[in-house]
Amino acid sequence: MKKTDFKKETEAALKKTLIEKRDSLAKFKFGMTGSRTKNVKEGRNTRRDIARILTALKK
Repeated sequence: MKKTDFKKETEAALKKTLIEKRDSLAKFKFGMTGSRTKNVKEGRNTRRDIARILTALKK
């Protein structure tokens, strides 16, 4: 999703996406310990998406 897509989503869709992103971040962190992750920027992008979703939910 792009930055602007979070503003247009419903609250239920944002909560569902938030859960998916948090699961993705947990899997990413677990993969980093075993050095299985190829894309190291994925974690940063996922954290930023989580922050964008939380900001959209608070508005």
